[in-house]
Amino acid sequence: MKFHLHLVSDATGETIHSVARACMSQFEGVDSVEHNWALIRTHSQIQKIIAAVEKNPGVVMFTLVNEELREALLEGCRQLQIPCIAVLDPVIASLGNFLGVKAKGMPGRQHIMDAEYFGRIDAMTFALHHDDGQAVQNLLEADIILAGVSRTSKTPTCIYLANRGIKAANIPIVPGVPAPAELTGLRNRPGEPFVVGLTKDPARLVQVRRNRLQMLSQDANTDYVDLESVREEVTAARRLCTKHNWPVLDVTRRSIEESAAAILQLYERRGTDAND
Repeated sequence: MKFHLHLVSDATGETIHSVARACMSQFEGVDSVEHNWALIRTHSQIQKIIAAVEKNPGVVMFTLVNEELREALLEGCRQLQIPCIAVLDPVIASLGNFLGVKAKGMPGRQHIMDAEYFGRIDAMTFALHHDDGQAVQNLLEADIILAGVSRTSKTPTCIYLANRGIKAANIPIVPGVPAPAELTGLRNRPGEPFVVGLTKDPARLVQVRRNRLQMLSQDANTDYVDLESVREEVTAARRLCTKHNWPVLDVTRRSIEESAAAILQLYERRGTDAND
């Protein structure tokens, strides 16, 4: 089953896109043809959207805060008898009632370049400069350090954490190569960067590594993809984490987003026995 889904936003469209994807994931066997309408700020843009909806009828979801534009879109969809869903309205209304404060109704306020925004930029720069064991002399500046064997998604997880304003570095654990002293000196004590070990099922790790070698046209007959060697590598990495009191997170069946969420939970309750 396939249908047209029109996503309308007065900002970048990230919020409406995420909400739509989250909702659509609950319906098996249903696929949507997405029509993305971002930075909608004028009545002429609304009229173009309504014309497009008439041409490709489906469902309209929107995150418009301007009352005139909202009403124009809702009225156009009413005339076409098309569902038109204001996805943020229940949340904003409930928050307004609880806080006793009227919402500003200003588009794109979540993207204002304030201190939080520049903090995220700094965190992104930090993650890039401290990727794969680089600049270990500055590890103490990190909020979180991810340590793990190759292909345990350390880099993308650090980038995702950086987008949340977390300064994250990652250090590879390589067979036969001692971990840097700047890392092994950390015990997750208060005031230190929080170290989390990442691990993955050896069989799955071998599969991922083989795919990587094929992409690079490299020889696949190495210990890097030998199942028994990889098992020993994963076991040794776990022992290292246990020795230094670092929690270990198995990312075998976790998406990057799920891994990051679990890491943040560990980070927030640091100091407790939170091994996963």
